Amino acid sequence: MASADLLLHPVRLRIVQAFLGDRALTTSALAAELADVAPATLYRQVARLADAGVLQVVAQRQVRGAVERTYVLRSSAALVTPDQVATMSADDMRQAFMAFVAGLLGDVDRYLAREDPDPVRDGATFRLAGLWLDDAEFAALLRELMRVLQPAAANPPRPGRKRRILATVLLPGEEAAESREDPAATTPRTTPKRRTP
Repeated sequence: MASADLLLHPVRLRIVQAFLGDRALTTSALAAELADVAPATLYRQVARLADAGVLQVVAQRQVRGAVERTYVLRSSAALVTPDQVATMSADDMRQAFMAFVAGLLGDVDRYLAREDPDPVRDGATFRLAGLWLDDAEFAALLRELMRVLQPAAANPPRPGRKRRILATVLLPGEEAAESREDPAATTPRTTPKRRTP
């Protein structure tokens, strides 16, 4: 299992993201996709991920006297586990989230820099929702989301399919004062308004 420090680096995070969806990429294909990353930096970060077992070589061939490797992502090694999260300080978590958000911002910038971005046509959306759930309902929601997403995550690439990136952020909201009280005791009360002469 890779460390959070290894995975939550801005360039390494983008490399891992490029492999999502069971993709096999050579370093040259990856360099074309991440054209704004300096080649020396890209190759160095790919090597770090391969050394850590996050990327795995599945093929290699000679190209003009050099060895070209094809990599795939080892998804099980590209996770920050709950145990790792539990040992993170508040500042570690803040830094990790900043790396995550920076990656999303970069993805949005690259999408908007395309020749003809059309969020409606492309299904590019973002939204927030507030859900009132107890712990059991929240766990059930997560199980249901996994049940729905797992078949789609197993789809291989094929003509007509577009790779879509789904990012999720689950945070507890502020607990409303009335939710800490006995629900039966929180019937709304109205106070008569006084008329001032």
